[in-house]
Amino acid sequence: MFTRLRDAWSRFAEKRPGVAQFTVFFVLSNGITVLQLALMPLIKWGFGKTALVDTTFQLWQIGSNRDGSAYWVFDYAAGALPAGGGGLAYFLAVQITLLIAQVINFFAQRNITFKSNSSVAKAATWYAIAYVLITLAAAAAQGLYKTPIYDLFIDTWGLGGTGETLADFVTMIITSAISFWVFFPIFKVIFTSTPEESVAPATAEVRAS
Repeated sequence: MFTRLRDAWSRFAEKRPGVAQFTVFFVLSNGITVLQLALMPLIKWGFGKTALVDTTFQLWQIGSNRDGSAYWVFDYAAGALPAGGGGLAYFLAVQITLLIAQVINFFAQRNITFKSNSSVAKAATWYAIAYVLITLAAAAAQGLYKTPIYDLFIDTWGLGGTGETLADFVTMIITSAISFWVFFPIFKVIFTSTPEESVAPATAEVRAS
């Protein structure tokens, strides 16, 4: 049965290479998202035991909220969620989770989805640049939905610690969705594949003396 499925997939990939490539990208991306959802609570729990929860991390103001307060790209006010912003502990938990996931994603997408044989160093450089830019954009967007989501799950629905975990999942899924739609066209550019040149075996001519 496995052989038949593999052969059917091979025929489909040959007939619809673009669709097949996107399908593999989709499956791997969702697998990476599941990994993030598993890692995030563990890493956050570890940092939550430190004094970093009470250390404010707010960086790069880009205007103001409707109430006149500063709108930060990275906004992690001191104190546990939802009253605070999770502090430096939450920031580190998010970024370490994303970093681990993206390193795995880089090699998985390069080798499995795009089967790229381009320079690893060059692709990694462009990937790192794209990762930083997407992280900044996702962090800035998080200011729009992070607090309402945690307020909803923890206070409005009264779910307490369970609500906080669910809110972690929702915010992580939103971040992953942003990365998903932005990274695919970027991968198409940086993960190139060039056909390998076949070298014909040299034949030696033996001349009769």
